[in-house]
Amino acid sequence: GSLPKWVVNKSSQLLAPKAMKKMYKACLKYPEWKQKHDPHFKPWLFPEQSRLPALALSELSLQHADSLENIDESSLAESKEDRGEGSDEDSLT
Repeated sequence: GSLPKWVVNKSSQLLAPKAMKKMYKACLKYPEWKQKHDPHFKPWLFPEQSRLPALALSELSLQHADSLENIDESSLAESKEDRGEGSDEDSLT
């Protein structure tokens, strides 16, 4: 179901700032934590350090846009949900 607007508004006023404060405090402690936990392991900078299994190039294939199946959706009816009518998402202030 959907949440009442007051619940969404109150949670965004109270919970979001608390979550951001916790995130900020955790970020401040990260350099010290990283020094104790494999400080030179940075696979986002050095992909060769990745411990994930590599994919064989033979398993990959290129797919060109002109070879993709064209799907005709012109005969489908659009519902209110698809158009976003009756949604409370636009009025969450």
